[in-house]
Amino acid sequence: MPIEDLRPAIDWSKYRTLTLDRRDNGILLITIAEPEGYPAATLTRRHTEISHLWRDFADDPELRVAVITGRGDKFWTVEGNDGIDEMLANSGNYGTTVDLIREGLVNARGIVDCDKPIVSAINGEAMGSGLATGLLADISVASEDAPLIDGHLLQGIVAGDHSVMIWPLLCGLAKAKLHLLASAPLTGEMAERIGLVSLAVPPGEVLDTALGIAQRMATGPQHALRWTKRSLNHWLRTATPAFEASIGFEALSFFGPDLAEALTAQAENRPPNFGEPLPW
Repeated sequence: MPIEDLRPAIDWSKYRTLTLDRRDNGILLITIAEPEGYPAATLTRRHTEISHLWRDFADDPELRVAVITGRGDKFWTVEGNDGIDEMLANSGNYGTTVDLIREGLVNARGIVDCDKPIVSAINGEAMGSGLATGLLADISVASEDAPLIDGHLLQGIVAGDHSVMIWPLLCGLAKAKLHLLASAPLTGEMAERIGLVSLAVPPGEVLDTALGIAQRMATGPQHALRWTKRSLNHWLRTATPAFEASIGFEALSFFGPDLAEALTAQAENRPPNFGEPLPW
């Protein structure tokens, strides 16, 4: 029996926070925005959906390359006080934290282990899980003026989604520490300069550039392409112990006071006060 016959049918209609557009030559364009007719996405729903997406993309025999982008001037970020209220409600909740951490692992590993190439078109502000998805993509095209914010330490939690795995490899440990520990701001142009993204282009050219790269890969030799990606990504797999440690510490920091203080300060439009003494 062919392997394809053992795969379950993919229910693409389950995605309610991601708009999916199948293009010619097996290109899947993913827009991080709810499809027409669906309510505004919650952070937890989108986090869950992105963790399922890459396995479905890998298993669809008609798809060859994925391009993921955002809508308007944002790639993926927290939207206003609704996002803050949701994070406040979930902080310190053991079950929710377990789900978030598991999905973060699945998202990162899903991108790394998916043999089909993934291109990110970072059209605007990207932070947290969105930045993880954008930078873990095989080829990342960013708008020159897009703010790229890891954002974890600004919210009092450990940088665990992806950064410990890939930032030192892309831009070196010194630059990784500058931007992760000191939360130094970045734009797409700066990110290209230090090697954190593949390309930085003018804002109006981001998606067309990404689709052009996807088109070249979609019409190339598929087995050679996928096995080359698999071989290259062994560099990322060597960082698995450090990555999993960061994920574990991130989970622990969800139960500390700093996250609640950061979110409350954000809702109240004031700087956070991380001045509480450490217990050790």
